Amino acid sequence: MMPSSSSLVRPPLAATLALSAFLALAPVDLEAQQAPAEVNLEIYDIVEASSAERIESDIRTLAGFGTRNTLSDTLSETRGIGAARRWIKDEMDRIAADCGGCMEVYYDESMVTPEMSGRIPEPVNVVNVVGIMRGTVHPDRYVIMSGDIDSRASNGTDGETDAPGANDNASGMAGVIEAARILTQYEFPTSVVLVGLSGEEQGLWGGQHMARQAREDGWHIVGVLNNDMIGNIEGIDGVVENNTFRVFSQPFPVTATEEEIRRFRFYGGEVDGPSRQLARYIDRVTETYFKNLDAKMIYRLDRFGRGGHHRPFNDEGFPGVRIMETHEHYDRQHQDIRTEDGREYGDVIEGVDFHHAANLTAVNAAVLASLAWAPPEPENVLIGGAVRPSTTLSWDAVEDPDLLGYKIYWRDTDAPQWEHSRFVGDVTEYTLENLVIDNYLFGVASVDAEGNESLVVFPGGLLPRD
Repeated sequence: MMPSSSSLVRPPLAATLALSAFLALAPVDLEAQQAPAEVNLEIYDIVEASSAERIESDIRTLAGFGTRNTLSDTLSETRGIGAARRWIKDEMDRIAADCGGCMEVYYDESMVTPEMSGRIPEPVNVVNVVGIMRGTVHPDRYVIMSGDIDSRASNGTDGETDAPGANDNASGMAGVIEAARILTQYEFPTSVVLVGLSGEEQGLWGGQHMARQAREDGWHIVGVLNNDMIGNIEGIDGVVENNTFRVFSQPFPVTATEEEIRRFRFYGGEVDGPSRQLARYIDRVTETYFKNLDAKMIYRLDRFGRGGHHRPFNDEGFPGVRIMETHEHYDRQHQDIRTEDGREYGDVIEGVDFHHAANLTAVNAAVLASLAWAPPEPENVLIGGAVRPSTTLSWDAVEDPDLLGYKIYWRDTDAPQWEHSRFVGDVTEYTLENLVIDNYLFGVASVDAEGNESLVVFPGGLLPRD
């Protein structure tokens, strides 16, 4: 029998209870209404299951293919991207077999030509490896974890020179494989996707193809967790640190209309898009289930002027973030392996901390499970309360057989994370008495029968009376 889901913890209650002491909030009949559980004990099991030893083995195998450049050998059984992606698929097939076929594994292919990209000197078949665990209730909703298959040397179109790519990005790809091993031990209402994307170093081609296909196929993507370099703890700045990681997220969708952007000026929301809510969710899960590990939310799409494989999904309007180490070492990225004036260059095994990669893999698995167990996020969230002493929110009812109710979140306008929350039961409108709308930002999340929460949704419009 598959393990059952439990609950996602809400944020620490101390601040909420302190504020509630002097706020006269609308009453809830707690005797008649079940409250969501505090924590999901199965998430602790998922976190503890991530193995540094298995991740090390997978990184060594991937680095052992010599190079995984998009333009490298596709026929050899021991070298090049062809051998690498066949090994990844074989490993994912073995994982699927171990769970009785609970995961569909397939290649996702697209042809990229020089006319499409100046980084591609000749036509090349870009091949992703995709594993999907179909949701038992909402199979057309998807949570996605991705890593990159390909690597590169100093010259991005050099398919011959050794480019082991141990950290960039065998670490992220090994994390995806390990997350597949862990999560296939469970069933989820929402579909879980574990994918290795290709063509990243030549222009994010694998992600572009998958994101466009997802849009055409009508996928409802809850969030994309792109893992690109999760194993380095020694920075170019001399800092060595293994207890933080970065989460990059764009503030609001690039598909936002001019009217939506204009509304940000008057009503807020310019830092509350779905990708930013996903980053906050990751931060909360990490705070709850991990010891001595902190998610650093970076308010930027990606590193300064650079890009990653969450961007194509963002471009199609899907929420997505980049998860990676805090301290990068640029001598170990996009470099031919060499020593110059006593300085070593190249992305080799010695630059990877396998325990850090295992910790960040566990973060991904915990977030995926939390989201996949949760009910769909509420839609059509509206807010009102201008020139009044109280704030009212409304939303459409969520169709989910295990829905328990909804939780309202609020925070100071300059706070990066949600600070306060209140479970309000199975209602579609609620008034926070004596909480002035001008002083806070608000959101609503769905909670299922066991306490698992959706992403928080920022109000997208005003109540008719406002």
